[in-house]
Amino acid sequence: MTAARVPSAAPETGRLSFSDLPGWAEDDLDAAAAALRQGGVTIDGDARSYFETRFRPGVPLRGHFTGYYEPELDAARGPSAEFPCPIHAPPVGGVGAPRAEIEPLLAGYEIAWLRDPVDRFFLQVQGSGRLRFADGGTLRVGYAGTNGQPYVSIGKRLIERGLLGPNLTAEALKAWLRVDPARGLRAMAENPSYVFFKVSDAPAGQGPQGTLCQVTALRSLAVDPDHTLLGTPIWVEVAGHARLCIAQDTGSAIKGAGRADLFFGTGDAAGRAAGALNAMGRFVPLVPR
Repeated sequence: MTAARVPSAAPETGRLSFSDLPGWAEDDLDAAAAALRQGGVTIDGDARSYFETRFRPGVPLRGHFTGYYEPELDAARGPSAEFPCPIHAPPVGGVGAPRAEIEPLLAGYEIAWLRDPVDRFFLQVQGSGRLRFADGGTLRVGYAGTNGQPYVSIGKRLIERGLLGPNLTAEALKAWLRVDPARGLRAMAENPSYVFFKVSDAPAGQGPQGTLCQVTALRSLAVDPDHTLLGTPIWVEVAGHARLCIAQDTGSAIKGAGRADLFFGTGDAAGRAAGALNAMGRFVPLVPR
């Protein structure tokens, strides 16, 4: 993959052409077109011709890129000593209590039970997942709303306090939270946001439901819709990735111009790759001609 150029500290000036995008000529634009079609866009003819005749590169931004994925987790249909931690559907009428106080208010809204609060916390951060039951059955769950509380990055707070290193990965944070469960609960409670789920009917061979449509591995981005219109094609250059992606999702932690979360797919390998991405790069929206 072509290495990304070092981005400037502010939006660049001047008009770019597609030849100014390192890796554009080599990218599989059919894959980007397939992701765009998930959002209901009709593409006639060759994908490269479609993008190059209908769009041009817009003003590049210095982007901050992270990754997300769809976890696969062991779960149970009822509570037990092994699976004591419920995930919940949104209650009728809503509830605004913070994470530390909310669970007693959600009795009767349980969907399934997980092994521990860390699994639940990271499922909530990702916003969707596939649950595996001991009888061989599975259940796909997707985002259904929150308690209205602000999202707080506990990883950032722990780094600021010197409790964890600056190159923190998701797996390292999970391990830290589990070493001392009481300490982990206190840390997770510092993020008052609590995500509710719904059973998803997304086909097994496709990605989970995003804000706009079902997302596609390595082609869908979560963005801040106040700065980037959903459905926008975006050229991404970051950490070895140089490819055309589509803005198709949002997230409570994804705020600001050039902020983007790249969807890596489903399962543990996707999770490791997503957790390793936290870097600055180049964010180039394509604009209509």
